[in-house]
Amino acid sequence: MVDMTKLIDPVGGYVSGKIFADDEIYSQELEQVWKRTWVFLAHETMLPKKGSYIQTYIGEDPVVVVRQKDGSVRAFMNQCRHRGMRICRADRGQAKSFMCSFHGWAYGLDGTLVSIPHEKTAYPQGIDKTKLSAVSVPRIENYKGFIFGSWDETIPPLEEYLGNAKYYLDGYIDRYAGGMEAIAVHKWVLPANWKFNVEQPTSDMQHSEISHVSAVEALASGSDTFDRKKGREKIPTGRQFFSPFGHGGAWFGRRGKEIPNTTPSLIEWENSVRSSIEERLGEFREVRGHMNVFPNFMLLGNYTFRVTHPRGPHEMEIWSWAFVPKDAPEEVKEAIRMDVMRTFSPGGMFEQDDAENWEEMQRILRGAKARETGFTYNMRGVDVSQDEDGYPGGSTAHVYSDNAALNMYGFYRDMMNGHSWEELVEMRSGTPEVAEADFSAVMPDDADSKNISAEIDIDAENAKAARIEAAADTAAAASS
Repeated sequence: MVDMTKLIDPVGGYVSGKIFADDEIYSQELEQVWKRTWVFLAHETMLPKKGSYIQTYIGEDPVVVVRQKDGSVRAFMNQCRHRGMRICRADRGQAKSFMCSFHGWAYGLDGTLVSIPHEKTAYPQGIDKTKLSAVSVPRIENYKGFIFGSWDETIPPLEEYLGNAKYYLDGYIDRYAGGMEAIAVHKWVLPANWKFNVEQPTSDMQHSEISHVSAVEALASGSDTFDRKKGREKIPTGRQFFSPFGHGGAWFGRRGKEIPNTTPSLIEWENSVRSSIEERLGEFREVRGHMNVFPNFMLLGNYTFRVTHPRGPHEMEIWSWAFVPKDAPEEVKEAIRMDVMRTFSPGGMFEQDDAENWEEMQRILRGAKARETGFTYNMRGVDVSQDEDGYPGGSTAHVYSDNAALNMYGFYRDMMNGHSWEELVEMRSGTPEVAEADFSAVMPDDADSKNISAEIDIDAENAKAARIEAAADTAAAASS
């Protein structure tokens, strides 16, 4: 097992490039991360009737998620117990049973083996079908319509795993009294490591003013918050949050006259429901940014949620859904679908920018020396707090910060090092590790100086020196 302590130092702000490109580390991820976390499987609106199913993945393990006759949901490995062929070949649909297309073994909606061709003549000695059911996903739980599964029977309950991230998650999924539904999925493959994708909604909002400047300019006509000469938005501080089990997110504050989308009907409808959302969630959560529930369930600020499935250390597969209010007019639902296609679809303006970055980063990491390079995560933000009123969990008072990313990689490191869930709960309780780091970094010009401490006592200075020395040792060890 690779010791990840030498490759990830959340306090020192160091992450090795090796974790994005190494075959041994990737195999370790499948065992230590994907088999042991809660992974998003389906939204309840994808399974509207008895027998409705969707095929998805937990890591690289294919699973079928099925609505049972009693209305409950079960999931099982999409693998026949005879020779290992897929039981279900379709992405989604409705069925009464599933038959393997190799030798015809058939399974019920709950994954139990119900029939074998020529059973009496081919197996005269008898065969116990009860012992040959498809491998069941033992833990299935639902949070406000989102169905998660885990192979690990020792994992804490889903709501405990989500923790204070529920407060922020509700800002995306519990906005409307009539509920929401998932529509119009896109699926595509990118030659880049899955962690590049999940890190971005967890923490990285600063890239938007550089990578997305052309797309934002194209949409910014009429905005009173966009400086076309400089090509950058005039943004207020915003915030970032991070949660003990690796979840995180970031959002810009209210920006006055928003950068408009190009669909008048959608703008008009959003303005008409804004007050009801603020009444339901508060003004702060009416504004959406991006967030990720570790390891791979992401929500974006434009009616989109997605998952990233790992496909080896150098490739990922993204599935992205438009997520619309159930009781919205059909014209509005269609406008949302088109807006998602225009922005965060395979051909979307923003998505293409991100894909270019991730692909080029991954291409460079195919080099032996490049993998030894340590990446710098020292953008600390200001006013780091724990459970501040209105902002549960760890948070920073500025949207530009690496804290949530460091917290995510810290949890990833602890999982990868094989700690049990009992140990993880103990280790990750309380203030996230990165909150102990030095946050008096140089901030943008518009940062309020009162947010940066003017005095640091001797103990803090000594602690800072020790962290710098430890980070240097870690970097040296990783590159040796």
